[in-house]
Amino acid sequence: MGFLFGSGLFEIIFVIMFIAIFGMFIVNIVRGIGEWNQNNHSPRLTVDAAVAAKRINVSHHQHANAGDETGAHGYTTSSSTTYYVTFQVESGDRMEFCVNGSEYGMLCEGDRGKLSFQGSRYLGFERMQAGRFGGV
Repeated sequence: MGFLFGSGLFEIIFVIMFIAIFGMFIVNIVRGIGEWNQNNHSPRLTVDAAVAAKRINVSHHQHANAGDETGAHGYTTSSSTTYYVTFQVESGDRMEFCVNGSEYGMLCEGDRGKLSFQGSRYLGFERMQAGRFGGV
């Protein structure tokens, strides 16, 4: 009798966990669509700005291998890097955007220029020659 109760309890917990994980997946999709929609309805702006800071986030992922012909199991490790740049506008406000690696490499802290963005979507940064504007 105890075995049947334990088995039924496992099935209930399994279903609850499946629903919870599926629910989190759906919530993330809805949030992503909402942010995409909000960005599309935001105006495209170009403002004077300076590069205030840069940072990267490296995520490491470890995946179990199925094993080779000898039955040995191991792990495959992969990593991904996300690049962020913080811009400061003339009012003193700061905005952080996710940028691609080549854009990240071209920007230096202190660079001044024209920042283009739409909502939370980074569109580009056109570096100005020294002395073209100040005070940022």
